[in-house]
Amino acid sequence: MKLFKSGNNFESVLKKYFSFKNETASLEPFSEFLESAKSADFTDVINFLRNNPPVAENFKKYIHNIFRDKTFNLSLTEANILSENAFVPELKKRILNKILPPVVNEQTIWYMIDNVSFTPKKDIEFLQNLPENEIDEFFKILGLSDFIIKPQVKKELLFSMNILSWRVTGSAMEVEVVRMAPQYRNFDNPFLALQNELEELAAEFEKDPELQLHSKDSRYKQIKIYIEQCLEFVNISFKNSSKYGISGKINQSLLKIRQQVQRIYETVQLLVIDDEKDILINSKQLVFNILSYKSHRNNISELINDSTRLISHLITNHTAETGAHYITSTRKEYMTMFYKASGGGIIVGALCVLKMLYGYVPGSDFSHAFLYSMNYAMGFVMIYLMGFTLATKQPAMTAATMTKVLSEEGNIKTDSKEFAHLVSKLFRSQFIAFVGNVLLSFPVALIIIYGLDVFFSQNLAVERSDKLLKDLDPFKSKAVLHACIAGFYLFISGIISGNIGNNSVFYQIPERISKNLSIRRLFGKNFAKGLSKYYAKNWPGIVSNFWFGVFLGATAPVGLFLGLDLDIRHITFAAGNFALGLYGKDFTIDSYTFCISLFTVFLIGFFNFAVSFSLSMFLAFRSRKLNFGQVSEIYKGIFRYFLKNPLRFFIPLRSGLDKRTDDLMNSRITTKSEDH
Repeated sequence: MKLFKSGNNFESVLKKYFSFKNETASLEPFSEFLESAKSADFTDVINFLRNNPPVAENFKKYIHNIFRDKTFNLSLTEANILSENAFVPELKKRILNKILPPVVNEQTIWYMIDNVSFTPKKDIEFLQNLPENEIDEFFKILGLSDFIIKPQVKKELLFSMNILSWRVTGSAMEVEVVRMAPQYRNFDNPFLALQNELEELAAEFEKDPELQLHSKDSRYKQIKIYIEQCLEFVNISFKNSSKYGISGKINQSLLKIRQQVQRIYETVQLLVIDDEKDILINSKQLVFNILSYKSHRNNISELINDSTRLISHLITNHTAETGAHYITSTRKEYMTMFYKASGGGIIVGALCVLKMLYGYVPGSDFSHAFLYSMNYAMGFVMIYLMGFTLATKQPAMTAATMTKVLSEEGNIKTDSKEFAHLVSKLFRSQFIAFVGNVLLSFPVALIIIYGLDVFFSQNLAVERSDKLLKDLDPFKSKAVLHACIAGFYLFISGIISGNIGNNSVFYQIPERISKNLSIRRLFGKNFAKGLSKYYAKNWPGIVSNFWFGVFLGATAPVGLFLGLDLDIRHITFAAGNFALGLYGKDFTIDSYTFCISLFTVFLIGFFNFAVSFSLSMFLAFRSRKLNFGQVSEIYKGIFRYFLKNPLRFFIPLRSGLDKRTDDLMNSRITTKSEDH
């Protein structure tokens, strides 16, 4: 196919190829005509064909000749339908098809589209934007206005639907897919019923090729009912994913089943003819459908959006259940959060000193990465298991909680004041957690380094003090960038927690532990049940905290190995490092260094919070198909509420909205029950 043909107008193309009887099977004339027609006023094209009957007749015969005996079932059964049952193989396949299009059978419509239309997406837009009367006239001139009722076309449509029904039935009968919709175990399988109905329709057509469906036909109504039941099966399966969890493979299988069932519905609609006008309408629709399916066939962004939305929804769903515990309502809960954060600050203060000491250990970059990672990881797991709080772990959790409440509001503008009050509770919870972490990590690090100084008669922070204080100057270091990197890791740790929670439910790990015969025989039933409950409650948190520690510890050595200035900055560690830097300098630093270091500690906290919270909100919004524009009123309401009640964002003042906001959150944040 030629890529540049705009030099020829449609008149010269039509005269060049169709001023005589053209019996060629070449697609070049059609390709050139299509390109020239797109750059012209289509009214002129219609008028030219109407005023030149010989050319129009020759063009019509050429079109019928090149389309004769060309099958189009591939365009209905393959195009824009997932071909793989897993995300990664499908992604690889689409990328390869983008770079090197597959070899297609030349006797198919699919091959013709590939060789006639270089940009099928633009071509379908061109056709759809044409005036209705002009496209109708064009179809009539070419003798295509009634091809939908041709026996060969109907045979292809029926064959395509049967192929789809056979495939969809096989996928829907898989054990793991059936498990997602136990409600259907006591009913006849709608997929088998749909398959039988389509096979009977195909058998009737074999007997009577003139067979025609209409909207009141009992066969059409029955097929429609079965299609609705099949789609309901898929919808129920997706809804049950919150209860049973889901794997990437099952998610992909359900998406594929839904695509195939919807394709059957779109195809059977083409066979329904009630009036004479429906013949032309359905003939056009088949052409538009084939082009539309083909234009989206290798769309990578659609694949990523469809394949990852449910998984991200489940991740944020499990994360939201944890995040609900990080929002304080009463003064008692507020102070409890402070005490928990203080406990986390004590452990982090010790971790700061340990990391500094590990830096003195001679070894390779890898050994330092391992030591730093294990230092952070064991510390974070300890904080989690002891019930303490690391302030910046909250945003990734609470963002999902807030979005879950917001997305289930029905009308986003309703209860905006209550939602703003809920945000104030979230903010003050974050604030007091920051305060608890910082207030304790600073003195604990100071006390430990002082104790080591007394014990060893040596100030161990002297050599590191310059670097520690320089790292707290945003003008002399990349403190802000490094704080953002830490915020990103906080976001990733939230994803890990949600993913582990989802997998735990999907693979029924707690139930397997409680019913494991080896554990029961060795330790007893009560131990097995206790271990099961402990796993369900703590394992996602343990894994996410462990990996968060590994990410933080390995970043600087890996960056050094790669020659990149990579590191992390975390508000609690920044406070502890500030204490070590002060002690290393024997508290003799200028006022600028002191003020800028103190300011940077809180600046680091801000970027830790902002990055992790915004990324988590983006994931949660995307997973629930919320438009950022939809919540502009909510943001405005929160800002107005802050101007009227600024203190409520920092201290737990009583309000008449407390009970209503608690009800708002509790009615929408559900927890996992035993039978999950």
